Amino acid sequence: QVRLVESGGGLVQPGGSLRLSCAPSGSISWITDMGWYRQAPGNERELVATITSTGTTNYADSVKGRFTISRDSAKNTVYLQMNSLKADDTAAYYCNMRNRLNRDYWGQGTRVTVSS
Repeated sequence: QVRLVESGGGLVQPGGSLRLSCAPSGSISWITDMGWYRQAPGNERELVATITSTGTTNYADSVKGRFTISRDSAKNTVYLQMNSLKADDTAAYYCNMRNRLNRDYWGQGTRVTVSS
């Protein structure tokens, strides 16, 4: 079964940057939307950013101006550039991809910890 594989998480100081990447372990056809979600301990999973097949982006208010989502459709890869990181950004970050049949694919998550 195809799954998504995230990378790029880690420990970073407040104000620092990280770049997350996500790609499928196998072939997924007809991918439309891609996105990033996060879940902090004790909280529900929340949307961080999404990007459509035409490049339209959507961001949570809490990350606007600091995070940038992008995609390489030829490689079925999605990225999340995170700048000016804050302690509140600490969470497990999950990648999501959806195909034309509205089937969702998820990754196992990559942990981001913002701490001095």
